[in-house]
Amino acid sequence: MVTDFDIVILGGGLNGAALACALANGPHAVAVVEPHPPAAPTEAWDSRIYAYSPGNVGWMKALGGWDESVRAQAVFQMRIHGDAGGRLSFDALDAGLPELAWIAENGRLQASLWRAFQASVNVTTIAARAEAVTWNPDGHHRLHLAGGDSLRARLLVAADGAQSWLRGQAGIGIRSEDYRHVGVVANFETEKPHRGTAFQWFRPDGVLAWLPLPGKHISMVWSTPPEHAAELQALDGDQLARKVAAAGGHGLGPLRRITPAAGFPLVRRRADEWVRPGLVLLGDAAHTVHPLAGQGVNLGFRDSRLLAEMLASGGDPGEIGRLAGYAARRMEDVASMQFTTGGLKKLFARRDGLTQFMRNAGMSLAGGFDPINQALTRHAVL
Repeated sequence: MVTDFDIVILGGGLNGAALACALANGPHAVAVVEPHPPAAPTEAWDSRIYAYSPGNVGWMKALGGWDESVRAQAVFQMRIHGDAGGRLSFDALDAGLPELAWIAENGRLQASLWRAFQASVNVTTIAARAEAVTWNPDGHHRLHLAGGDSLRARLLVAADGAQSWLRGQAGIGIRSEDYRHVGVVANFETEKPHRGTAFQWFRPDGVLAWLPLPGKHISMVWSTPPEHAAELQALDGDQLARKVAAAGGHGLGPLRRITPAAGFPLVRRRADEWVRPGLVLLGDAAHTVHPLAGQGVNLGFRDSRLLAEMLASGGDPGEIGRLAGYAARRMEDVASMQFTTGGLKKLFARRDGLTQFMRNAGMSLAGGFDPINQALTRHAVL
């Protein structure tokens, strides 16, 4: 059986689900194809934690996709430490903002987004695996599903992650740079209150971040070479807690690990093409960045925001002129973030004395100069 839709979103993760929410009350018939719909959240902590900009949170709240079930913590301050005394601080109060960011679990937000778009008659959810694509010159492509059914769409959206199957089916190449780092993540209970402060340390063994969670809890992300990452993941809960507490100068007292440590390789990626007639790559399918600025998921949400805005007027959603305009408008934001995060990672990887002095002095200078400080803060909250 063949079913026609205006837009088919392949992938129901955060970006695909957010786009579905944004399109739910629009002029198009939308399908979300996701073989593994999110389970109902439990009280257990999710080790997949992200920082969300206030601009993206406000957008999701307006869509009904960020509700009271999202266990979130506002970030009011950020304290960044160089590897030789450099300091850089951001404060929401100084910038005239209610908060700098929100920290929340992937699973709870995904479930909230799903509840929002499933309430719309415009969006159909299909729990099936895609097996093949028939590409048509007119852009009306057909997505073939396991079991024999197929979906015909005027626009296919690849929201299926960094290893995008749909991108591969389209034969779109990707340029990548292996940072030769692994992001090790785990959540901890703290002795002292974090007071909504996020911490980041540039260290000889990588970049360590503590992100505040509700109550006396934090999420750790340690971007570090593979050998050190393997050592961290081999530690038992108590050993890892002591190691992480010491690396952060025991600033929040003793820690207790509450989720197992996990690691993921860090790679910068950018697809050679983001759009074709009837096809658009979204979020990680199009681009990934180093996590030291916590902006990867926010770039993806800004993709979804702009794409939904440009499709709101109706018409053929797969028309290449409109899609090309979307890609052009997103390119600068993504390129800027990839350059910034990649450059910082490389800068702090250099160990010579002059570079170490200059980067730490630069951090302290920027932190003490309000116009620079506030400009950096304003960009991060979009």
